[in-house]
Amino acid sequence: MYFYLVSPIKIVRAHDYSFTYSSEDKLPPGTIVTIEVGKNHLTGVVLQEVRQPDFTVKPIDSIVEKSPLPLPLIQTALWMSSYYATHLATVWQTILPSGLTKNRRPTPDKITSNAPSNRIKKVFTKDQQAALQTIETMLSGTILLHGITGSGKTLVYIEAAKQALKEELSSIILVPEIALTSQLVSEFSKHFPKIILTHSKQTEAQRHAAWKEIINSSDPVIVIGPRSALFAPVQQLGLIVIDECHEPSFKQEQSPRYSALRAASILARQHNAKLILGSATPAVADYYLAKHSNSAIASMTTPARTDAVKPSITLVDMTKRQNFSEHQFLSNPLLQSLRLALKNNRQALIFHNRRGTAAVTLCESCGWQAGCPRCFVPLTLHADKHQLSCHICGFSTSVPTSCPECHNADIIHKGIGTKRIESELKKLFLNKKIVRFDGDSTPEETVDVQYDKLKNGSIDIIIGTQVIAKGLDLPNLGVVGVVQADAGLLLPDYAAAERTFQLLAQVVGRVGRSHNPTEVIVQTYHPSHPSIVDGLRQNYADFYKRTIAQRQKTSFPPFVYLLKLTCTYKTEKSAVNNSQKIAQLLKTKSQDIEILGPTPAFYERVRDTYRWQIIVKSPQRRQLINLIKYIPPAHWQYELDPISLL
Repeated sequence: MYFYLVSPIKIVRAHDYSFTYSSEDKLPPGTIVTIEVGKNHLTGVVLQEVRQPDFTVKPIDSIVEKSPLPLPLIQTALWMSSYYATHLATVWQTILPSGLTKNRRPTPDKITSNAPSNRIKKVFTKDQQAALQTIETMLSGTILLHGITGSGKTLVYIEAAKQALKEELSSIILVPEIALTSQLVSEFSKHFPKIILTHSKQTEAQRHAAWKEIINSSDPVIVIGPRSALFAPVQQLGLIVIDECHEPSFKQEQSPRYSALRAASILARQHNAKLILGSATPAVADYYLAKHSNSAIASMTTPARTDAVKPSITLVDMTKRQNFSEHQFLSNPLLQSLRLALKNNRQALIFHNRRGTAAVTLCESCGWQAGCPRCFVPLTLHADKHQLSCHICGFSTSVPTSCPECHNADIIHKGIGTKRIESELKKLFLNKKIVRFDGDSTPEETVDVQYDKLKNGSIDIIIGTQVIAKGLDLPNLGVVGVVQADAGLLLPDYAAAERTFQLLAQVVGRVGRSHNPTEVIVQTYHPSHPSIVDGLRQNYADFYKRTIAQRQKTSFPPFVYLLKLTCTYKTEKSAVNNSQKIAQLLKTKSQDIEILGPTPAFYERVRDTYRWQIIVKSPQRRQLINLIKYIPPAHWQYELDPISLL
């Protein structure tokens, strides 16, 4: 008889992560089994063999999967539980696919291609050669691939994956959005015979089948997907790539609230693998860490195409109304450029980071404003559905024909959303194919599904939010228009200027990749703001230098660690009183911390509740973890290393 510590994938007790069970068979660590806990039958992971205890133990019910989880993945799960102060069961729920005990027919979503891996001969730029040489000479560890947009980072990833494959090692390639998987799969499938895709838009059966194929594969595999693909159970991992590594989507918003970049560095270390972090605009904190640690930095400062022509950039001052004599919010230079591009059969991309039709609905007569009764935020007009919606809780109501307070019919809609831009452009360009991509797009309208149409130029005008600003390579694109560049600039967050810079530099990077002349028209109320000026010039060096100095002066990451505490109560009085009590308590528990707040959260009222928050800073991360035990589990949430204070 053998005895094992088994970790259930559901929380049984708050402070117990594993329990002892017996088995007549010898089981390797990582074996997924079913166990009886009380009257329930749960799935669990075998952690290690132990001596026979002096108490009676239950037997393991059954083995779910013969192939065990790779040991490095188990070590990474244990690290995540400790580093993010989260129950191990919650980590297993993140790492393992759901429905593991169900019997299914194999239907993995894999891409097969007839392309032999040496069919495509590419000439590398000097920058690409230098980056590949650095990657090749690394035995393991992290490299920051800091390459301008269009410098050919994807080709470096492909060559690095080929190198891993030669050594019989697998690769995991992460993208920030499911929308970008099609583009990357299309590039990789020219070089590799088989690619396994895994992401949350697949059915449970598809994800399970892909997971089973990976864990049981005796050959090396190429796995592509968003953040969750990091935990694909590959046995021999040689390479992890995180493309567009600056993107906030690589930080999970729900518990265990992990950073894919941090978790990937641990997983790579456990496998003795290489980790490539690729971006034209790496997060300031990550660049600082790379510079001040043993990580290599490979800079790629020249476009992959030698004939690439830089785009011409026009900055339109939105405070000067003479720039808008033709249209209320589409400036004269933008409309002129759109007409010229469409006349020459080139695509146009219009970027605006707010969905819906109008941001505010109000009565011109008495000033009444349509607000969410549960969240107290303005309701957004969606004219196509003739509804007002709350983008926080999903509440919606019909558009009033008269004011509910003074009964006047002077209801007006202010502000611009992507739906409004779409309807205005459809009036201006009647015979053109105009498609909008944002959070309101149906599953059939996503970038992922429409990728071929985007690439071959059959869509004339592309309108969208952040999803279209990231990493897309559109060869027919002639014009990029930014409706309001400073939309997120004045948010009360230490990283607001950084996100504005990144977004603009990325949007500008959608053009200037070929010999065709291209244009960028940027409308802004703050034309001289350094983040906007540097973003449009893609001037990372000046932006980094200025921002890192500000962070040091104001004590923000990477110079301190942050802990964000948020409480949620039914009444404002309870939220205020309880957050003040916790702030006072924390001050007595540690000398080496700075407390900001308590203050109302950015969205103070959500779904009929009040939210207040406290930000704790410390140069020692351990100090913050020690404080978590004083936070009551009821009403409170905590997040270590938040990337936003909103």
